[in-house]
Amino acid sequence: MRADGRQDTSSRARARERRTGAAVAVALVAAAGLVAGGCSAGGSPSGAVPSGAVPSGAVPSGTVSSPAAPAGLAGPAGGASSVTPLEPLPAAVPPALASYYAQRLDWTPCDDGYECTSFRVPLDYDRPADGDLTLAAVRAPAVPTVPAAPAGTGGTAAPGERLGSLLLNPGGPGGSAVEYVEGVARGYDAGVRARYDLVGLDPRGVGRSSPVTCLGGERMDAYTAADITPDDQSEVDALVAAAKEFAEGCRQRSGDRLGHLSTVEAARDLDVLRALLGDERLHYVGKSYGTFLGATYAGLFPGRTGRMVLDGAMDPSLDSLAGNRTQAGGFETAWAAFARDCAERADCPLGRTEQQAGEQLAALFAAVDAHPLTTTDGARRLSEAQATTGVIQAMYADFLWPRLRTALAGAAAGDGTGLLKLSDAYYGREADGSYPNLMFANMAVNCLDLPAPFAGPDDAARAVPDFERTSPRFGRDMAWMALTCTYWPVRPTGTPHTVRAAGAAPIVVVGTTRDPATPYAWAQALAGQLESGRLLTYDGDGHTAYGRHDTCLDGAVNRFLLGGEPPENGKSCGP
Repeated sequence: MRADGRQDTSSRARARERRTGAAVAVALVAAAGLVAGGCSAGGSPSGAVPSGAVPSGAVPSGTVSSPAAPAGLAGPAGGASSVTPLEPLPAAVPPALASYYAQRLDWTPCDDGYECTSFRVPLDYDRPADGDLTLAAVRAPAVPTVPAAPAGTGGTAAPGERLGSLLLNPGGPGGSAVEYVEGVARGYDAGVRARYDLVGLDPRGVGRSSPVTCLGGERMDAYTAADITPDDQSEVDALVAAAKEFAEGCRQRSGDRLGHLSTVEAARDLDVLRALLGDERLHYVGKSYGTFLGATYAGLFPGRTGRMVLDGAMDPSLDSLAGNRTQAGGFETAWAAFARDCAERADCPLGRTEQQAGEQLAALFAAVDAHPLTTTDGARRLSEAQATTGVIQAMYADFLWPRLRTALAGAAAGDGTGLLKLSDAYYGREADGSYPNLMFANMAVNCLDLPAPFAGPDDAARAVPDFERTSPRFGRDMAWMALTCTYWPVRPTGTPHTVRAAGAAPIVVVGTTRDPATPYAWAQALAGQLESGRLLTYDGDGHTAYGRHDTCLDGAVNRFLLGGEPPENGKSCGP
């Protein structure tokens, strides 16, 4: 960043690369507490930026876990009977918060054609006198003269009144909505761009919004390489030490902010921005963890919820253990799709059947566990955790499958470079060894939103067989990944809950049938919880669906955003 706060060309290029690769990581992060892995910035490699992924490190809250639930919920489908519904906040703005809702936004040119601003929110909404946080937002103003959208997309550039602001969130938690908007705005549907200002708000603790930090680049390298399939007590001790080091680094470097980064608080921040933008209702498209944030907003402010699309939905009724286990099954489903596709290709390095592919992957992981592979990146070697993360990264989008085949072939020949690059992309690691704020924010939000699934390593070890039954390929890793929140320095403020959002306008929930990071069942569950939920299905591979240029699905979403008419509940699209 230059001194004036604008990104130079090279940093913008690196940001774009993270959005198409590492952004995928955001999705996994949405799960809920992996310990040795990492996560990456939101956005899907397909242009429909995913949100939230984190292979071997910390799983995000939302995919697997849920945020704090205010009192009063009832049992959700598949959830514990103690789960209660998220209760709405009073419609009137409390007097103690009036000054925050009365701010004036000062938009200034920034980042090569966009407009940036910042505003204040209370660190603690219950104690606003305790101090403020500064949040950053970006917008791409509506472009009424933008060229007409391609036929069949459902968009239109025909003249029409401005509909307000459309807030976008790529997921995570930890994905930068500012970077996301700057990465996708110019390619967004023409009709939507003509009628809405596209706005990205970095949630509290993320990106440019009072970001949290935990470890330097060298220690993050060690964290991402930590063995998450311990074979003996010494390896268990090393994994626990890595989790404790990460948590302690966050405590030392981030201070009081760690206790105020929950999804409930981030949703309240969205409402402040809605008011400052001059919109009576919040129009919103959220992906992956962004669906959890959006659903939380709808639950807290149903009367202020406008046209809302939740793509790659998470189920807030799940506790972190059930969420992590279910997500492991999602990656297993995605792996099976990759293996079937690979077996039909001449360059497949894993055999000619799905079973052979699974066996060879397991053998590769075991070999790398015993003897990390050399790479072309200086002294860095590929660990088993990074190899697993590299494979997980490629599950987010089928256009990464050719790259994964090449990386696996290289690893089989003793070169771990390809898988290490995939792992680095997942975490957003830069060539200079630095890491973005994504993983730090991811863990901070997740560990607040849900209680830790394990009291210690013995609990994790006992959970491994159940995880492995759900996912022979990734279950063991994802069971041990959930340890980090066990040692978190701040007590959780959230619990599993359902979201009814009674009285809200129709909310479109999009689910992809073979989504690895946010399993399709989660979209079904969320759509069923929401009183006005409409389920829109994409029958395909990869994480999230809107923005892939499927005329059926994109058309249904665009017509809803532009005309307010939601698709028929249960509508299905696909290639």
